Amino acid sequence: MDHAPLILLAAGGTGGHLFPAEALAGELIRRGLRVRLATDARALRYSGLFSRDNIDVVPSETVRGRTPWSLGRTAIMLGYGTAVAFNLVRRLKPSAVVGFGGYPTLPPLMAARLLGVPGIIHDANAVLGRANRFLSSRVDAIATSLPGVLDRDPTLAGKATTVGTPMRPAILAAAAIPFALPEPNGPLRLLVVGGSQGARVMSDIVPAAIEQLEPALWSRLMLTQQVREEDMARVRAAYDRLKIKAELAPFFGDLPARLASHHLAISRSGAGTVAELAAIGRPSILVPLPGAIDQDQFANAGVLSGVNGALRIAQPEFTPSRLAAEISTLAAEPLRLTAMAAAARSVGRLDAAERLADLVMKVARI
Repeated sequence: MDHAPLILLAAGGTGGHLFPAEALAGELIRRGLRVRLATDARALRYSGLFSRDNIDVVPSETVRGRTPWSLGRTAIMLGYGTAVAFNLVRRLKPSAVVGFGGYPTLPPLMAARLLGVPGIIHDANAVLGRANRFLSSRVDAIATSLPGVLDRDPTLAGKATTVGTPMRPAILAAAAIPFALPEPNGPLRLLVVGGSQGARVMSDIVPAAIEQLEPALWSRLMLTQQVREEDMARVRAAYDRLKIKAELAPFFGDLPARLASHHLAISRSGAGTVAELAAIGRPSILVPLPGAIDQDQFANAGVLSGVNGALRIAQPEFTPSRLAAEISTLAAEPLRLTAMAAAARSVGRLDAAERLADLVMKVARI
């Protein structure tokens, strides 16, 4: 095994970048290859396939502002990170470097380019992220989760392959669980999440929306909601007053299983969330994060809403009355929930890790 080809994976230290990298790593290991992860210090908090002894921390910096001082700091840190990554790539001699987005991928992939090592980027969004956009002309291959991402750029489309988003084993296990049609007067399981850090808008809007539902629906609701610590007391008080069965927590480590067991999800529309909703096949109400430069979450949500697998609601329109109306309508039409689940599942890809591994081995000539 020590002499097996090595693939260096590069990812930003958030779950949205690390989880696809971990899924690819598992498939590459299954094929007899070695893997290491180059990332920032945030990844050390995550457990899973990558342990401390196969992670290399590479300095990086995100663009946090447009002032000369901020841009200068980012350039200095990325330059320093590229020097560190250059020594790392030269020492490890990987057969290829695969990036999964985020500014921490820039130094390893730039080092790979300088040393003539094949480079591949994967982007899970409906539009390329800023780091991947910068790297796109400097790598050998581009893997996308969704079709058509580069259709408007023929110079890049020629090296793009649609593979999907590699899924963790927990997602694949959840995808095997069929959607359970809610009984007309039975429990209606509602899951509310807001990304890895939670979203305050969910704490502001969802309890007020629940209060506007018909009281007959309150007794049917079984609510699971991700709530930030600072919002916990007020959200719990709202549900206790209405006698709603609610499980509240700042983070759910078993989110794939919870997605599979619920009838409707209300969520942000990060790339990972949308891909998992599609893979598992669950209906959702998606509220894209506003203000993003690329409007990537709006585009991501459009993938599911475009096939009637989700309802996309822009945040200014995400009001208690609008949400209450949508929940009431869906609760009264359980067959519509079933149709939405099937529609979401129709755009899911469960073999993305295998597809991406095939591309990596082709580019690396293994």
